[in-house]
Amino acid sequence: MSSALRKALPALAFALAAAPAAAQFATFPDGDYFREQWQAAPYAVEVGTVGTLEDFVVDGKLELTLRSYLELVMSNHPDVQIQILTVLQSENSIQAAFSPFDPTLALDFNANRSTNPSQDQLQGGAVISSLRQNGGFTYRQTLDTGTNYQIGFTGLKTASSSSFRTFNPSIQDTLQFRIEQPLLRDRGRGIQRIPILIARARYDNSQSTAKQRILTLIAQAENTYWQVVSNRESLTVQENNLELRRRFLERSQRELELGAISPLDIYQPEQNYANAQVSVTRARYQLQQAEDRVRRQIGADLDPEIRNLPLVLTESADPPIYMPAFEPEESIRKALLLRPEIRLRRTTLAIDDYNIKRDTNAQRPDLALTAQYSATGLGGNLFENSVLGAGASQLISASGFPAAMGQLFRFAYPTYSVGLQLNLPLRNRRAAVNLANSVLEKKRNMYELRSLEQQVRLEVLNAITGVELSKAAIQQAAVALDFSQKRLDAEQRKYDLGVSTAFIVLDAQDDLVQSQADLLQESIGYRRAMVTLMQATGELLEERGISLDFN
Repeated sequence: MSSALRKALPALAFALAAAPAAAQFATFPDGDYFREQWQAAPYAVEVGTVGTLEDFVVDGKLELTLRSYLELVMSNHPDVQIQILTVLQSENSIQAAFSPFDPTLALDFNANRSTNPSQDQLQGGAVISSLRQNGGFTYRQTLDTGTNYQIGFTGLKTASSSSFRTFNPSIQDTLQFRIEQPLLRDRGRGIQRIPILIARARYDNSQSTAKQRILTLIAQAENTYWQVVSNRESLTVQENNLELRRRFLERSQRELELGAISPLDIYQPEQNYANAQVSVTRARYQLQQAEDRVRRQIGADLDPEIRNLPLVLTESADPPIYMPAFEPEESIRKALLLRPEIRLRRTTLAIDDYNIKRDTNAQRPDLALTAQYSATGLGGNLFENSVLGAGASQLISASGFPAAMGQLFRFAYPTYSVGLQLNLPLRNRRAAVNLANSVLEKKRNMYELRSLEQQVRLEVLNAITGVELSKAAIQQAAVALDFSQKRLDAEQRKYDLGVSTAFIVLDAQDDLVQSQADLLQESIGYRRAMVTLMQATGELLEERGISLDFN
C-alpha cells in the first residue's frame, strides 16, 4: 500500500495497517528461502480489535461529527477490511501468474552394489562384485519469450571385480544443453505474458469492485447518521408538542374548575395530551434503534466500555443556507469518469482482448525448433588386459574425477543435434469455438458497458431531480411553518378573547407540529439527496476526504 493512502485519511490508514500485506516471496539462495520451507502453518489467524473510539469520548459521551464518524466506519467496519483483503488476494494472483517462468532445479544421486556368481570365464572372475554410483542435476526454465532451456549434468562411476575391465573404476561425466523455441504457437512475450496481463487487469477490477462497495457502504453509513439526527430532532419536536399540550390541558382544567367550560370540553385536551405522550414514546424508541445501527457501523457495539455511552451527533438538522445548482451534463461526465463500475467494465474489455489473442494463438500450428549440445569426459584407472589365462591385468595410468571434468570442459567429445517438430492440427474445433466465444463475450461486455453508461446517466439525472425537489420542498415547508406559527398565535389570541374554541386551537397546534416535522424531514431529505447525487457521480469518497489507493 502506498504512503499516500496512509496520509490521505488517518482512519483509513489505520485500517490498511491492520490488514495483512500482500504475500512476499523469497528466492533461492536467500536465508528466508530456507526458513520458509520449514515455517509452521499459520493457523493462528486473528482479527484486530476496534480502535480509536476512546478519542471521541467527551464528558462520558461518544461525540461524533460526520467526518469523525466516517473515519470510524473506515477503521472499524468489517466490510471495509473484507474489501481490502479481496484486493490483496488479487495482488497475490499476479505473483502466481509468473509461476510458469519460475526456474526449477532437480538433484539426484543413486548408489548400487551387487555381487553375482560368474556364469562363464568371459566375465573375468568366479564372483563378480560391481559398484554403480550416479548423480547429477537438471536446471530448467521457460523465458517470457517462450524459450525453454535446460542444463543438465550427470556423473557416473562404475567399478567391478572383473579382470577384463579396461577402466576400473570408470568415471564418466556428461554436460548437456538443450533449447526449445516455439516458432508459431506460443511465440513471443505478447503471448507468454497474457496470464500476467489478465491477472493485473483482474487486480484493477478488484480495486474497482472494492471502491464501488466502499462507496455504497459510506453512502449507507452517512444515511444512517442522518437518520439518527432526524430521529433526534423528531423527538425534540414531539417533546415540544407534549409540553404545549400539557400547558393547554392545565389551562383547560383550570377553566373547568372555574366553570368557564363544560365538562364535555375537557376530553379533547386530555386525548391530545395522551396522543402526544404516545408520539414521544415512539420517537424515543425509534431514536434508540437508529443509534444502535450507528454503533454497529463504527464497531462501538463490540466494546463493552463504549457501547452504553450516550451518543451525541454534532451535525445540525437546520435547513442548509447554501444549496448549489448542478449542471446535468457536467455531472454525467464526472460520473462516467469516476464511477468504479464503469472502470471495471472497461478493464473487462481489456481482458476480453487478451482472451481473443490467446485463443487466436491456440489455432496456430505448433512448430518448434530444438537444439541440443552435450560433452563427455572419461576418467579412471586404465588397465591393459592380459590374454585369457596368461596373467593379471597391468595398470597403465591412473586418473579420476578431475581428469574426466577436464575433458568435459575442453569439449573433447561433443555431440550436436538440431531439429524441427511440427504439430499440425488438420481441424481444431475446440480452438475455433473458444475464439468465437471470446469474441461474443467481448461484444456482450460492450453492450453491458453501454447499458451501464445509460443507467449511470439516468441515476445522475434522477439524483439531480431529487436534489432540486428537496430544495423546493424546503422552501415550501419553511413558508408553511411560518403560516402555521402565525395561525396558532392568532387562534390563541382569539381563544383568549373568547371568540374561538379549544378545538380550533388544538387543530392549529397539530398543524404547527406537522409543519415542524415536515421542515425537519425535508432538511434531512436534502442531505440524503446530496448523498445520493454524490454516490451517483462517484464523488462521495472524495467529498468526504476518503482516498483509496491500493497500489
